[in-house]
Amino acid sequence: MKLVTFETGGARHIGAVLPGDTTISDFTAASDTAHFRDMLALIDGGGPALDAARALEAKPASVVEMASVRLLAPVPEPRQMFDCLCFEKHLVQSARNGHLVRGGPPVIPVTDKIPDVYKELPVYYKCNRFSVIGTDQDVIRPRYTTKLDYEMEFGVFLGKSVKNATVEEAEKAIFGYCIFNDVSARDQQMSEMRGMLGPSKGKDFDTGNVMGPYLVTADAVDPSNLTMSVYINGERVSSGTSADMMWSFPQIIAHSTQDETRHAGEFFGSGTVGGGCGLETGRLLEDGDLLELEVTGLGRLRNRIVFQS
Repeated sequence: MKLVTFETGGARHIGAVLPGDTTISDFTAASDTAHFRDMLALIDGGGPALDAARALEAKPASVVEMASVRLLAPVPEPRQMFDCLCFEKHLVQSARNGHLVRGGPPVIPVTDKIPDVYKELPVYYKCNRFSVIGTDQDVIRPRYTTKLDYEMEFGVFLGKSVKNATVEEAEKAIFGYCIFNDVSARDQQMSEMRGMLGPSKGKDFDTGNVMGPYLVTADAVDPSNLTMSVYINGERVSSGTSADMMWSFPQIIAHSTQDETRHAGEFFGSGTVGGGCGLETGRLLEDGDLLELEVTGLGRLRNRIVFQS
């Protein structure tokens, strides 16, 4: 299923996009069950909630036109967010092009060999879960940066709580997948990470975490070889593949659950695919740009870039 959160009649609803991608089976309007209050409630409902959702996808009781509603992020406020760094090509190319950014040296040394830690551990940081927006919403450049960048990623939401999970158990805990744009203030990021903490304001600002347009259930996605493409103002500027990930999502999740409970509704990002950011291609974001991120089977995430004065 391609699940969505949307606004209609001044209220938030959830539903599933129907074949043809022009209509939505409106779960919230069709049933007053608690499972369909919002996307986190659906995730928390587990198997019975998903079965009820699939029944309404197959036989909709209430249908709305996609063009008549406003799509939001599939999960507007995740319970927690983590972002990883799983693509070696991104690391190497970002270091090589660090001269494009003022404010400090590259995060890693300029070399074709990445630090060993990235292959020893699936490292991650925690994101600001309150700064999430969805497709067709503006990304507002923070005033303190002149080097705004996109990061082409995708990620997973957990469907149940797990602790000390095996890789196999972690895989079974994945609820679904969506596109993720980890927007970055590169000059701020490069400067502050010399302190060996963070990132902080290089990542943390309103509209900085972009997700959508859909949350596609795990049964409908093979994450092993997805094409990940970036378009700016209609022109494709890069294309990569999820096949290049150094760590799988089940491996990442299992690592993160060591003596720590991960909860349903938490999100893990893949890190940026090789070539998937302006730091690598030399094309940072400009005022008015229309940025589109597309991943096989997960849709196209579209946002306008706005520089505030």
